[in-house]
Amino acid sequence: MKNRLGPADPTHWSEPVRQVLATTTPAAEAQSGKGPPNILYTIAHHPSLLPPFLTFTATIAMRGVLTRRDSELLALRASINCRSPFEWGHHVEYALAEGLSQPEVDRIALGPDHADWSARDRLLLRAADQLHAEQQLSDATFEALRQELDPAQIVELCFVVGNYTMLSMVANATGVPLEARLPAMPG
Repeated sequence: MKNRLGPADPTHWSEPVRQVLATTTPAAEAQSGKGPPNILYTIAHHPSLLPPFLTFTATIAMRGVLTRRDSELLALRASINCRSPFEWGHHVEYALAEGLSQPEVDRIALGPDHADWSARDRLLLRAADQLHAEQQLSDATFEALRQELDPAQIVELCFVVGNYTMLSMVANATGVPLEARLPAMPG
């Protein structure tokens, strides 16, 4: 895929964008070549958007009410549904760090009906699929979620799927390249 926009020119970054990009990566990661994800350099083309966007995503990622495992399962399914190699590659790394096994990650592409999913995982994947296809949850799925999750978790589930759908759109539309160290999307 062609990188259509490329990274924003650092000489044109506002001071808030400089600060945000300097603080998104811990020093140890910066030294190991794991700087901020490429998508942040694309979003930096819109300097007034980047800081509040990062606050929003940090709220979901660091102060969310879903488990990190659940959130990564949803993010990976959203990336599969959107066919986003960029989001897939990043979230495989995060998912493995949050307790998903490699076989679980591998079968996310197979969908919620695979026999090896737990009932909870199957429900979450089904919810992600319905939100992607219909921007809605069926009554049956919603009632099943109410039995498994509290109201804040249901709200967050919708935001997680929506956020990674949106990021997939940005990455796909602008051609954000996946960093070479990250895994490719299946099939």
